[in-house]
Amino acid sequence: MVEITRALPVDAGEILTLQRAAYVTEAQLYGDPFIAPLVESLDQVRTVIETAVVLKAMDGGRLVGAVRGQMSGSTCLVGRLVVAPDRQGQGIGSALLAAMHEAVPTATAFDLFTGHLSGGNLRLYRRLGYRETQRERVQDHLTLVHLRREPRHQPAR
Repeated sequence: MVEITRALPVDAGEILTLQRAAYVTEAQLYGDPFIAPLVESLDQVRTVIETAVVLKAMDGGRLVGAVRGQMSGSTCLVGRLVVAPDRQGQGIGSALLAAMHEAVPTATAFDLFTGHLSGGNLRLYRRLGYRETQRERVQDHLTLVHLRREPRHQPAR
């Protein structure tokens, strides 16, 4: 049974290890071993945990997933959705995103991006209500696909 809770600074090392394991396939897909999730430092991960909403998915004593959300105005910028490679395709990523939507009830929208070749990611995000807003070519081998999810029901004002 997977349990999703808020990450603590003490979780930074384990989250960084999982992040590196999860992003290796993305680095291979784009032929770039220096993508941001692979070169992020332990201190950077710890700082994000202290300043943003970082959720972790635990199965028993094992970290099997994580996601982060940072508010920018009234929009939650979602990033670094990671699931242990041997646990992908089991609904953990969907559960983490749903938990993030619940954890930030004041957000009027959720924005994220992924690479244009990351078909599994794009299918997941679209299934959860994200819609493409733009494409941004950042390198010859990489176009970022930006997506947004707006809450289905706005809170009463």
